[in-house]
Amino acid sequence: MSQQSSARHGVEQPFIPSSATERSQLLAPLILPLAASDATLDLVGGKGASLARLAIAGLPVPPGFHITTAAYRSFVAANQLEDAIFSIVDSAHADDPASLEIAASQIQALFAAGSVPVDAAHAIRHAYAALSTVDPPVAVRSSATAEDLPELSFAGQQETYLNISGEEHLLDAIKRCWASLWTARAIGYRARHGISSASVHLAVVVQALVKADVAGIMFTANPLTSARDQIVINAAWGLGEAIVSGAVTPDTIVVDKSSGSILSYEIADKALHTVRTTTGTTEEAVPDERRRIAALTSTQTAVLVDFARRIEQLYEQPMDIEWAIEGVRCFILQARPITTLSTAAVDPAWAVPRPNRQYARASVIELLPEPLSPLFATLALPRWNQAMLGMLDELGLADLMIEADNFQLTTVNGYAYYDTTFTPAQTRAFLRHTPEFASFASRVLGNARQRWQERGRQPYTEVVRQWQARELSAIPAAQLLDGVQAILEAAAQHYLAIQSGILPSAYLSEMLFTQVYNLLIKRRDDPPALTFLLGFASMPILAEESLYDLAQWARQHNLAELITATPTERLAHMLEGALPPDDALPPVEHTASWLAFRERFAQHLQRFGHMIYDLDFAKDVPADNVAPLLEAIKVFVSDQARNPHERRATTAAARDHAAATVLYHRRGLRLALFWKLLRLAQTFAPLREDALADVGLGWPVLRRMLREIGRRLAARQAIEEQDDVFWLTADELRGAVSALDADEMLQAHRDSIARRRATWQQARALTPPVALPIQGELRFLGIDYRPWLPAQSEQSQDSTIKGIGASPGRITGRACVLRGPEEFARMQPGDILVAKITTPAWTPLFALARAIVTDVGGPLSHGSIVAREYRIPAVMGTGVATKRIQSGQIVTVDGDSGTVTIDSAESVAA
Repeated sequence: MSQQSSARHGVEQPFIPSSATERSQLLAPLILPLAASDATLDLVGGKGASLARLAIAGLPVPPGFHITTAAYRSFVAANQLEDAIFSIVDSAHADDPASLEIAASQIQALFAAGSVPVDAAHAIRHAYAALSTVDPPVAVRSSATAEDLPELSFAGQQETYLNISGEEHLLDAIKRCWASLWTARAIGYRARHGISSASVHLAVVVQALVKADVAGIMFTANPLTSARDQIVINAAWGLGEAIVSGAVTPDTIVVDKSSGSILSYEIADKALHTVRTTTGTTEEAVPDERRRIAALTSTQTAVLVDFARRIEQLYEQPMDIEWAIEGVRCFILQARPITTLSTAAVDPAWAVPRPNRQYARASVIELLPEPLSPLFATLALPRWNQAMLGMLDELGLADLMIEADNFQLTTVNGYAYYDTTFTPAQTRAFLRHTPEFASFASRVLGNARQRWQERGRQPYTEVVRQWQARELSAIPAAQLLDGVQAILEAAAQHYLAIQSGILPSAYLSEMLFTQVYNLLIKRRDDPPALTFLLGFASMPILAEESLYDLAQWARQHNLAELITATPTERLAHMLEGALPPDDALPPVEHTASWLAFRERFAQHLQRFGHMIYDLDFAKDVPADNVAPLLEAIKVFVSDQARNPHERRATTAAARDHAAATVLYHRRGLRLALFWKLLRLAQTFAPLREDALADVGLGWPVLRRMLREIGRRLAARQAIEEQDDVFWLTADELRGAVSALDADEMLQAHRDSIARRRATWQQARALTPPVALPIQGELRFLGIDYRPWLPAQSEQSQDSTIKGIGASPGRITGRACVLRGPEEFARMQPGDILVAKITTPAWTPLFALARAIVTDVGGPLSHGSIVAREYRIPAVMGTGVATKRIQSGQIVTVDGDSGTVTIDSAESVAA
């Protein structure tokens, strides 16, 4: 029997070198101790070399050994695989995912059929037996020779196998590690970066498994802000694989590197953890009592910080470190350089884009609380600017504005700003034409509702319906992009119709009614003017009532236990089409009930699924991400929130009673004026919310169109995944679309997308000033408008944060700081909601909140209006609440004085 034939039958054969090169390679050791001084990159790979360096430095690395690249080469040579591997690789193409998968599958089969040479197998068995007891559980990690380099990170390209026990299982895991050098992703990655497959080899690290109680990752520089003076620690229960794979959201602790003091501790809902089984590992649900408690104590945090400092000093650069804690012992599992720190840092000084200009964050920007995605900034903003110029032209103001680019949207550090510069010459020209402008503006406001319906919503609805009815996969990419631009133009016109009519009409009608009521009508014991404007069935309120009705239907049809007991992510998957297991549903008509619930939920999405969390179309809408809606349904099912129908009925009754009281006690001209202004204010109060709720009407189909283009780009390897399309610029997307339709070579955008993501995260950690320049007056028509902006520009550093009192009342409670819908599950009944801004899609959270605090907003913002409907205090426009307040802190919200006071005696971790 030949050597190759024996290998196929699993018989271990010695490797007999047939050339001088092979004989020289044979001289390299097959096994090295973990702390070997000769554990070089070419022998043990990047991961192995780093672990050796850590072990030599005396850091607590789990005991183990290296299986060197010589063992890998001996396996390939003994099984005569090299020529076959390279022939298969040559047949694959980097821009053809199917060919890469076929090549990888063929090579995996070769490795699975091969046998480990007898000398290598003997050395591995001997080193394994020397670790500790019989068949100790180990972690088997691949280590490529081009891996974990500062200039090019291969992290994640190869495999790790945990809780491997027994010699035969160990040898099998080692073969799988060797084979992972030839996955489709690894082959394509090397091809795209011009790395010869012949130049890379694979070592394997075998270490005693740390039976971690808690594990995670820490960074010796803040990966989001690039701040070198901070250490960021992620921690979760169990083995660290759940964090690395993204299966769990970990706790995040930010620590001052020099002092070791904890700057913030954000406790996540750690729903899953990775645990050991008899054959490996699996992910299990974390017990409810442990999900929302801190994973690390202050003592453990201090120990990790000390190790982080030592490791950074050892490597002389910022490091990404994996760690685990078992009992009272802490172990370092890996350390590699951080490759994503931004060198093109954002400007924390917030320099203005053009000198002697002024910029403000107001109006539509209240719907854009975070840095913009590159595609929204370059594709959507120009459409908004064009629509703005059209509106100014209609008002007769275009000649005054266009040359100076006034009232145009731009970006500073990624955040949207309006250029609000208005020169003295423009002011004089405006005043000369004031009568004509005032007459035209009066006509515009007088037919605000009709203009919104005819020139805003109807055209918007029509173009959306056209694209909803089409099969996107069959449409050329260029036509899809044309459709995206058509929807954007309609969306911009829709918003400008609101901005130029509905919104000012709502503001003015409420202001005039309030003034007249307070001056001419109100008696000492009469209710405030606000009472007359609440209790209407606006779209956000109807959406909440719809979720409540869904929850009540589920309770009536025996689905309450299923909904509350099933993890939200799984429940979302079930709603997409998968039926739950039979034992999860009541035995009587369970399938019919579940299918009916799914149908009702789909009807809710059809009606309300477009209500945005954020105007940037790169962000999910409820139709894309149903998890926040399911969290609200769970609350309603468990009867933890008030019936919204009853709440609205009570508010409406109070409104009608107040109106009847005025009618009974007042007569004459004052009563006539009161009724006229009241009817006007009551018309526009719910209409404003209805109009804003439809701003994202086209976003569900627009996102599907862009993601369809992204799917095609990912299939051609131009981007990593379909959602990366949102990180392209408009020009890049146009070029990619053209190349797709012409079947031409596509430009790869992976590196630029990675850099943009890092810069975006860096900008996201900043608090954008409400106006630029930061100091001084901001003048329009000679009036300083800074005091009317929807956020405070300056705040003292004491425990009191100032804002705008938007809904009356005073409440003390636990703060819950949320950055977006992905964190809605953290909100608990009775929490105080703290957010950058709340849009209509945030309304279900108001049923849980005792009070609302935002960075941006004012008395007429969506959050203010809904807070009044719920009769909970609200403070808007603080500018800094999400930065100064940490989840878990006790705060007092005073909606009358417009202040938020942090109780410094309460710790975040507590």
